[in-house]
Amino acid sequence: MSIPWAEVEWWIGVVHYLACLSPTVCSVFYHLFMNHEGGAPIYDTLLCFDMFGVCLVNTLGALPIIHITLLCYPSSRRVAMLAYLLLSGYGVHCAVSAQSNVHRLQSFAWQAIFRFVLFMLRLTGAGRGSPASLRLYLTMDTLALLGGLVNISRLPERFSPGGFDYWFNSHQIMHIMVVLSIVYLHWGTLEDLTWLKGYHCPGE
Repeated sequence: MSIPWAEVEWWIGVVHYLACLSPTVCSVFYHLFMNHEGGAPIYDTLLCFDMFGVCLVNTLGALPIIHITLLCYPSSRRVAMLAYLLLSGYGVHCAVSAQSNVHRLQSFAWQAIFRFVLFMLRLTGAGRGSPASLRLYLTMDTLALLGGLVNISRLPERFSPGGFDYWFNSHQIMHIMVVLSIVYLHWGTLEDLTWLKGYHCPGE
């Protein structure tokens, strides 16, 4: 509820809200029903639903970042948003059709590289945005990447099979890091929205 709805373009608040909620809702639904007795077809559908939530946070979460980073370059902003949406569509296809956790994680690589370019634009001064948000966004992507790497490496249960079946296994650690990543996304976006209220591009 901390989004300043009355002071920002409505779509920014909506896509940010959906970005923060979608992975949580989809993941809870997947985990709640993953032991369904319908077999592989039901499980694969639920897994695709879970991956769709991850794809949404990667897609929708970045749109306000693109908008604000390229705030003073309207033409480039439109091209960048279209390019990111196309990359995200490809990422969704790769994620839901991936045959392993490694390939699933690789599905999000192009989106991560795209965001990194945006962060570099901010760092060099070519992009716009709150000076405080860049650190938050970098922390966000670092946590998400580390969570994915922990999940595919199966640490720490790889070294003690059966010892982490209930607590502190890689999947639980990954979920904690992903939730923290979303929190940092939210904090970064709030910083940008606060900054946006008082900023005007040169020549406006």
